[in-house]
Amino acid sequence: MEESRDGQQSTVAKLENQLPERSTLLTMPGLGECLACYVQRMLNFGCLGLRWVTLYRDQTAPRSTALVRNLGRMGAFCDCEIFLNAYEPNPEHFEPDQYGEIVDQPSQPCRGVRQGSVQPCQLWLRIRR
Repeated sequence: MEESRDGQQSTVAKLENQLPERSTLLTMPGLGECLACYVQRMLNFGCLGLRWVTLYRDQTAPRSTALVRNLGRMGAFCDCEIFLNAYEPNPEHFEPDQYGEIVDQPSQPCRGVRQGSVQPCQLWLRIRR
């Protein structure tokens, strides 16, 4: 029984050692994934200020130094406010729920953007105020 227990412990230790790498892979922007699709996907892990916006910028568009300031001008001072004040779902690409309301999950994957862009893909529309 002791041998099996050591085997279990070594398996757990291996998994714990893999966590940092796996969490990094899980939270990295996908190739060509737009800012809005990325942040919307990351909000499953919580809203932590502009953590996801900043990570996206640092990984895909480091030259976009005005991104945080521009989002603030749109009223987005944290990741979740992007979808309250800056971008909304494009009704052409989102399925309505049983009440006819647009749900926050697109019915298709990110349409993609060019490398270095911080613009949303066609799934999102800018909220005009």
